Amino acid sequence: MAQLVTRLDDTVVSLIDELVAERVVASRSEAVRLGLEMLIDRHRRRRIADAIVRGYQAQPQTEGDLGWADEATVRMTNDEPW
Repeated sequence: MAQLVTRLDDTVVSLIDELVAERVVASRSEAVRLGLEMLIDRHRRRRIADAIVRGYQAQPQTEGDLGWADEATVRMTNDEPW
């Protein structure tokens, strides 16, 4: 397992120590690890979302793609006893 060395502002360290004291994380290392994992995950999700948007921009949905769903929803709602 690789080990990274970094410098952190005293304020950030103090806030991490609060997280440890409040048992949000078990240690400073866990806090840093979780923070990096969350950053990586957020970036990955953003890339996926951007790819989806580009796909819809390149090939927008048509009424034929969506109309059936709207019609099915209306029929399903009309069948309810309320």
